[in-house]
Amino acid sequence: MASSSVVKILETVQIKPIPAGESTLPVTFFDTFWFSLAPVERLFFYNLNDLTPAYFSSDIVPKLKQSLYLTLNHFLPLAGNLRWPSNAPKPFISYTPNDGVSLTVAESDADFDRLTGNGVYEALELHHLIPQLISSDDSASALALQITLFPGKGFSIGITAHHMILDGKTTTMFMKSWAYLCKQGKNKENSPNTDNSLLPPELRPAFDREIIKDPTGFDLDMLYLNQWLTQINGNKSLEVSKNKGAAPDLVRATVTITAEDFNKMRERVLSKSSGSSKQLHLSPFVLTLGYVASNIVKARGGAGDRIVFLAFTADCRPRCNPPVPENYFGNCNSVISDLSEAGGYMDFENGFAFAVEKVSGMVKGLTGKGVLEGAENRLTKLFEAAKLPAESVQFITVAGSPRFDLYKTDFGWGTPWKVVVVSIDKNEAISMAESREWNKGIEVGLALKKDEMERFLSVFLKDV
Repeated sequence: MASSSVVKILETVQIKPIPAGESTLPVTFFDTFWFSLAPVERLFFYNLNDLTPAYFSSDIVPKLKQSLYLTLNHFLPLAGNLRWPSNAPKPFISYTPNDGVSLTVAESDADFDRLTGNGVYEALELHHLIPQLISSDDSASALALQITLFPGKGFSIGITAHHMILDGKTTTMFMKSWAYLCKQGKNKENSPNTDNSLLPPELRPAFDREIIKDPTGFDLDMLYLNQWLTQINGNKSLEVSKNKGAAPDLVRATVTITAEDFNKMRERVLSKSSGSSKQLHLSPFVLTLGYVASNIVKARGGAGDRIVFLAFTADCRPRCNPPVPENYFGNCNSVISDLSEAGGYMDFENGFAFAVEKVSGMVKGLTGKGVLEGAENRLTKLFEAAKLPAESVQFITVAGSPRFDLYKTDFGWGTPWKVVVVSIDKNEAISMAESREWNKGIEVGLALKKDEMERFLSVFLKDV
């Protein structure tokens, strides 16, 4: 199954917005939480049968470049960098008139059908489609992009986003804005002088940082930053690690849970749980994470006394006091986690119900005293779990969200054929998105060791 595909770099350019005056944007505690965590890498595949290199170069690439230029004028910080001068107490986002976004244009002979299918393939096969952030000790780019041609099949857009600068919701807003302006320009290509740079209100980013309030009294932004510095031995560098993590040992696959499956899952949970199950929050997200997590733990096997670190990020925009606008630019999320022994997940009869009760409790905990309750300890819990011996802990975290509507990201050549979170192969995460094929379904991306993947797929949905 080893990949022998080759990628040919056609060009690398810097796309700059209309020159504006220098500007800075402070980071908040929502940002510093992600200080040294890996960037998020996502791929959007677009299927165009009989796509030729000539059409790709003369039509698709120029339109994508022009619309990216227009989009960056709305998202100016993304054209800038995260900076940390020696005399500054913490990093900040900075834009100067010479800044821009690195855009790579490439061609690949990889198997487009395999990479966009749901079957199993090696995780490393996607890495040549993803660009790297430019970074040094005192600076790191916010964003990097790559457009890759698959002759006769289609193209992909790869995005690498610095997690200290933007979260999944902001990344999605940027991609949808770029797609909106590209499609508008494509539809009006016979009127080249028409101003196609206006975005609808829901896609216009809001940059006001004053609305982010720290209600804890712990000065969370500096607390998180100092906790990170302690963890990495005081190294103040913004250099982004190029470590590929566990990817060489992993294979990928995609599974989908449909609305009908969710109905069966609810019935199963209610039949296995006690009378208190009537109070469970049995949303599609809870059922998906509970079911997938229980099967991932079972697929690994081994002793039941290891710790399972289960976590997902919750959007804090509607949960803050006062609420933060939906189009807020930056990070505005919180990591919700649980530590439990694997044995509960591995129980043959009740493991799924056990996992659902855990996730339900985590979701229900987002109400009441507030999403930031205990926020001062969340990063240290992650560090403590990471220090445990590898055989003593299993991480299951969630990247993406079914609420992002990623499959509506249409640049003018149709909706995505497949959307993949590449970076889940670095941190034992799964990805979630709305299903492209099934209404109200959820698509889950997996990156597991080959034997674990085989065991997972052998039982998936067979017990529902």
